[in-house]
Amino acid sequence: MEFNTKTIHGGQSPDKAYGSVMPPIYQTSTYSQTTPGGHKGYEYSRTHNPTRNALENSFASIENGNYGLAFGSGLAAIDAVIKLLKPGDEVISTNDLYGGTYRLFTKVFENFNVKFHFVRMEDVNLIESHINNRTKLIWVETPTNPMLNIIDIKAISKISKQNNILFAVDNTFATPYLQRPLDLGADIVMHSATKYLGGHSDVVMGALVVNDETLAKQLYFIQNASGAVCGPQDSFLVLRGIKTLHVRMQRHCENGRSVANFLLNHPKVERVYWPGLKSHPNHSVALQQMNDFGGMLSFTSKGNNFDAAIKVVEKLKIFTLAESLGGVESLAGHPASMTHASIPKEVREKTGVVDSLIRLSVGIEDIDDLIADLKQALDD
Repeated sequence: MEFNTKTIHGGQSPDKAYGSVMPPIYQTSTYSQTTPGGHKGYEYSRTHNPTRNALENSFASIENGNYGLAFGSGLAAIDAVIKLLKPGDEVISTNDLYGGTYRLFTKVFENFNVKFHFVRMEDVNLIESHINNRTKLIWVETPTNPMLNIIDIKAISKISKQNNILFAVDNTFATPYLQRPLDLGADIVMHSATKYLGGHSDVVMGALVVNDETLAKQLYFIQNASGAVCGPQDSFLVLRGIKTLHVRMQRHCENGRSVANFLLNHPKVERVYWPGLKSHPNHSVALQQMNDFGGMLSFTSKGNNFDAAIKVVEKLKIFTLAESLGGVESLAGHPASMTHASIPKEVREKTGVVDSLIRLSVGIEDIDDLIADLKQALDD
């Protein structure tokens, strides 16, 4: 089954009760039993719910995985992965990292004596230099948030397997439409399904997908024991969103390319970060592991002026100034004061998150309207 078909049919079958094409919303917390333990596969909805299970099957299908898990948020999914570790373990992570992930790592799990190394992973030699017998996980974002760096998944997979280290990839920016990390050697794929998988900015959810049965059982146990699951209504919404993922991503990519080229030629723009540009330092890696380059990009204006960047995002009319990304509507954000404000200034500036950086989630509106909106905001 090809990808576009998987988004609609992957892991799905008509409802057994009445043949409903869409999985029903099983809005229930518990299920009747004929005798203690005598049930039809469902006891309590924290553990299993038919609507959530249908979504988890879809997650697995579109990522070419065997097991999918749905969580109450992307951070809840990350939390479950880190709970595979124990005090004294070490993690090597991308240095250009979503602020919420950085906060979870440094403000929560470091308190439990899990040590994190934040490394510029475009240089795989830097990863190897941090590996020791306590290293248990390599955590990667690619493309990274917000600098759109591209990290070679195959190269890191080779390192992780040589050293028996678990390897997880946050695939939120790319989605399985653009890249499938399990096929490239990752052990775990994570998504903030709030973003492109849901696609309509109306739900908060996280996802994990794995191939290994033992690893899946460990994560299912943590999911149930910790209880950070999503509800059936949200499961239904994301399952519906996935069915149009392929057509939405086509337009996100088309519009992203046009916006990147417009910004590249604007006199007030200093740098554009989008992996589809030949000038992007990791463009060759992106060509190897991605099918296209997505709708996420960042740019800086000349002068690295905080106030000027704020003025631009405030003047936008079609691009909405808001947190999050990946919806059908275009969004703009100022990472230094929004999504990455939890990262100390000196740390985030080392990765390129300077005061003038603006991040765009390019939606699926008419491209002429999007470019006109950016033009009027930049030209003033």
